Amino acid sequence: MRGQVDCSKVYVDQSNHGAGVFAAVAIATGEIAERGIVRRLPASFDGNDSPHVFTWSDDRTIWAIGSGCSTFYNCSESPNTEMLRDFENDTFEIRALRDISEGEE
Repeated sequence: MRGQVDCSKVYVDQSNHGAGVFAAVAIATGEIAERGIVRRLPASFDGNDSPHVFTWSDDRTIWAIGSGCSTFYNCSESPNTEMLRDFENDTFEIRALRDISEGEE
């Protein structure tokens, strides 16, 4: 993979929940679906007012916005991905928690 952002295995399209992320290819359990970088938001920003930002510290007081498709992953009671955050380097990886079929949200 080249560069700091790679979302070549996923794309954003309309879903039942608004815009959502879909697999462009089959993604195996444990495989990286996307990797990217974040920009930290000003300390005065309250991320509790926005569903489109991520907590970016262990104590959940720092907020960031992610690159690529990261802000369009829809939450569910049985998620098929997880975000692994690297607070020190302001990077993330989104990994498959189970096999994800091509075209699956």
